[in-house]
Amino acid sequence: MLKNIKLKSVDLKSLRKILSKKGFLLSKKSVLKRQTSLYNLYKISLASLLIITFFYILPTSYNFVSKLLKPNKEIENSSNQKLTLVLEGKSLDNELNNSNEDSEIDQDLVYQELYGEVTEEDSLETGVRLKASVLYQLFEDTNYKLSDVRLNKVAKPVEIGKLPYELKEIQDVKKRKELFIQIVLPLILEENKKILLDRKKLFAILNKNNNSKSDDLWLNKKFKQYGVLKKDILTLKRRMDIIPASLAIAQAAKETGWGTSRFALEGNALFGQWTYTDKGIKPAAAEVGTTHKVMMFNVLKSSVRAYTRNLNTHKSYRKMRYVRAIQRDNETKLNSLELVDYLDNYAETGKEYTKILKKIIQQNNLIDFDDVKILPDSEAAKNLI
Repeated sequence: MLKNIKLKSVDLKSLRKILSKKGFLLSKKSVLKRQTSLYNLYKISLASLLIITFFYILPTSYNFVSKLLKPNKEIENSSNQKLTLVLEGKSLDNELNNSNEDSEIDQDLVYQELYGEVTEEDSLETGVRLKASVLYQLFEDTNYKLSDVRLNKVAKPVEIGKLPYELKEIQDVKKRKELFIQIVLPLILEENKKILLDRKKLFAILNKNNNSKSDDLWLNKKFKQYGVLKKDILTLKRRMDIIPASLAIAQAAKETGWGTSRFALEGNALFGQWTYTDKGIKPAAAEVGTTHKVMMFNVLKSSVRAYTRNLNTHKSYRKMRYVRAIQRDNETKLNSLELVDYLDNYAETGKEYTKILKKIIQQNNLIDFDDVKILPDSEAAKNLI
């Protein structure tokens, strides 16, 4: 056995021979052990490198993520204070001057960009002028009554292209007013519905982490339509909003004499908007040297769209848009009796003009139409007209 072997001066080679004769084999575990040690050293080195790299980039990564997740700025919701300011009749000039809404560009806005699609769509329309008697029959056949609209808060999508000439011949003032409202109300509600759909899409895009190419194209289109040359989202949000039906009806009634003016009957102009282009009607009482005309359209709905675009973009109505935004922030119903105070620049008579509009709204209970919804379009109903 091994106990008789003298190991005093035996080298590894001799030891292997001796063990081989005795039936033993000297394994290469020592070689494997060296290889395993090298492999472990490699793993430890690699792990150490990864740990060092991780801790090296950790501060930079933390700062990047913090900036990404941190809000741009802390915004204080002061809508209630601002609404109080409005109701007390105090000046909004400082608030407006500090707001982000574009102020210096309105007078330089390109007409084609603001009203381009309005005039383009209008050029494709012809419209048919129906007699008052035909309209009465049409409304009766479709069961379209203002009393039902006030009660049920739903209006039918009846699209009338032109006012009947007979409006000015209707002696009964109540009937004349009712027919006028029946004609213009669906047009106003339809335009407001389109604006609200755009507004809904705008907020959906703003809630996305990343915009698609089509989103960016849509936003750029809306920036142009609403005259937001600096592409400021806050300005676009303020401008892309509806005009309460009661306010729009009141202005249309005032500007057209409840549908009896020459501008309304000859030019389908419901809101007396001025233009300096070739297409327009020259006021008979215009002073010598003036070049303005009243915008004219092929159909009434184009006049409604131009009107909403005017109030939503022109610098004269910045205060109105600001107060409307405050009402939105407070999640309250848009109040036309408050908004009308900021339309004094719409007419030369100023504050007297806004007082008249308030009387029209109140005396005719036009507030009833502010929360009316229009039914989905029906091609069958449109084809009747």
